[in-house]
Amino acid sequence: MSTFFKTSPWSKKELIVLLFLVLVLVPFFIEYLLMDYLTNLFQNDLYSGTLIGFIMSIVFMTGLYVVALKPKQLNWKEVGLVYFPRSYWVRIVGWTIMLILVSVILVILMSFVGIGVENSKTESIQTHLSPLSFFIAFVSACIISPVYEEIFYRGFLYRWLRSHYGFGIGMVGSSLIFMLVHIPNFNVLPATFISGLLFSWTYEKTGSVIPGMIIHGTFNAIALFLTAFAY
Repeated sequence: MSTFFKTSPWSKKELIVLLFLVLVLVPFFIEYLLMDYLTNLFQNDLYSGTLIGFIMSIVFMTGLYVVALKPKQLNWKEVGLVYFPRSYWVRIVGWTIMLILVSVILVILMSFVGIGVENSKTESIQTHLSPLSFFIAFVSACIISPVYEEIFYRGFLYRWLRSHYGFGIGMVGSSLIFMLVHIPNFNVLPATFISGLLFSWTYEKTGSVIPGMIIHGTFNAIALFLTAFAY
């Protein structure tokens, strides 16, 4: 595993192309232009946001495959899609609890500076709560997002930074970029950065992005339940 993270099969070319896709093309063409069109079409932020998330997952995974995997005849194991030790399940539970506690503390601290937990999606869930809207939100937040985000931000990005600049920069750098792509949802940025560090750590310790997916999805599920039923 130590050798796995000390080297990567990709050069700066693949990194630049994929970061351009994620930080420039996707935000402008999908999250801005297409999102605006779909919001006007559906008149519902949840529906449009979920469809955007699904489209982004396809774009991310297609881009990663076309740019980083296929040209070098690599498979998805290179971005952490492998099994992890059964013994790590105990740590998964522990990390999930810790992330929830840290996030609650951050929410409380942010409330003191006037930053609440609401955004367009949470407001849409609360306003139009139904079995269908809850199911759509669950699939988007707890399945689609954790899968493609962990594969890209940890499986590819963390490994690239880790192999070139070391463990610390790998964790902080990938987590910062993971945080920045969640703008303009400023209320989730601190928790997003902390979670990025945690997911990078689990990837480092197991060589698999699946533990991060499980923690990520579970955390989002708990946040969704609280959003839907606790307000």
